[in-house]
Amino acid sequence: MSMLRGVVDAVRGANLRQYGMIIALVFIMLLFQVLEVMKLDQNFLTPRNITNAIVQNSFILILAIGVMLVIVNGHIDLSVGSVLAFTGAVSAIALSDWGLPWYLAVLAAIGTGALIGVWQGFWIAYVRIPAFIVTLAGMLLFRGLTLWALEAQTISIRSEEFRMLGSGYWIQDSQVAGYHLPTLLIGAVGAGFIIWMQSAGRRNAIRNRIDTGSPVAWAVKTVLLAAATFGGAMVLAAYRGLPVIGIILVALVMAYTFVANRTVFGRHIYAGGGNEKAASLSGVKTKQTSFWVFVNMGALAGLAGVVFTARLQSATPDAGEMFELHAIASAFIGGASMSGGVGTIVGAVIGGLVMGVMNQGMSILSVGQDLQSVILGLVVLAAVFFDVWNKKRSSGPIVGTTPGGSGEAKRRGKGPDDSGPSGDQPKRPDPVGAAK
Repeated sequence: MSMLRGVVDAVRGANLRQYGMIIALVFIMLLFQVLEVMKLDQNFLTPRNITNAIVQNSFILILAIGVMLVIVNGHIDLSVGSVLAFTGAVSAIALSDWGLPWYLAVLAAIGTGALIGVWQGFWIAYVRIPAFIVTLAGMLLFRGLTLWALEAQTISIRSEEFRMLGSGYWIQDSQVAGYHLPTLLIGAVGAGFIIWMQSAGRRNAIRNRIDTGSPVAWAVKTVLLAAATFGGAMVLAAYRGLPVIGIILVALVMAYTFVANRTVFGRHIYAGGGNEKAASLSGVKTKQTSFWVFVNMGALAGLAGVVFTARLQSATPDAGEMFELHAIASAFIGGASMSGGVGTIVGAVIGGLVMGVMNQGMSILSVGQDLQSVILGLVVLAAVFFDVWNKKRSSGPIVGTTPGGSGEAKRRGKGPDDSGPSGDQPKRPDPVGAAK
């Protein structure tokens, strides 16, 4: 009985912003499963289709992780698609023209992306030019540099090791009862990481005397998240296992989740996006934080450029077109707030998977490209509407604010000095009147 009550409490206390898109992703996958069984008499929810959804959208997911941090910090980046194209061209030139080993070509692309982040971060953080303007200029600048570097031609790549980064699979000969053993181990590590993060967060909340709710509800939520992670690994292990890019994505999600939730730098990113002036007055070095956020974005765009180039096995002048909009949409679908200060790394990945699964499902059902764009546009609009609605639901209508006061105080018809937090404290004497 207590377990059932814990499940009910977990559902009631669920954060719609945090878990809404996970529910939406499951619903979309089940919807395409039903539609494909009815129309094509075939299954959509197969290990192969799920694996392909990850591989085909891997570069968008990498971009979405960086874009999420940019948006959380209160900025925007319109240049990531062009940076991806330019860094992908650098990796191809390094392999074909310079004769570098594949790993040095990868480092060259990521380093180039980081330098681009230094360039854009300087103008945004220290010169204080709005990120929209700087990255719009960067979108044009690096698209032109891509055309110049490639001489408007396609460069093919023949390195098998480099190709593995985009579409290869890891240790194919390790199977146990039809399942890919390394993938199961990675799933177990991921589930353990979730349990550790949830436990550390709860201990920290208890230490700071923050209400953590029912322990049974917390345990149910943690077990469900861990079980979903390991279950997803089992699905992938039933096909060919987690692809190489899947391993990279798992490492990125774990590393960036830890940075965002458990480090000072991560807290500064959220603080600067929530209220930059208040964060600056509190001692947060907001300029440095914004600068490094864009350096990180450039490096991730370089990595995405490597993955995209490796998947195509060539660098093309039109690579990355519209990718910035897909990455931004993934972040907003995954729970980022337009005003900054809100968003999670896992949410960005879930948002990217929602778009990827919808594209894949509609393509299998032979939905036209025009209708696909219409549907995806409506999904993005619905995600932003959900953000606005959820914010109003959480805070309620606020009449107005004053320094030191709140909308709640005004709704009670009292000023900020009429009462304390509980509303039962007497009005404080006027120190000037007392002196008189």
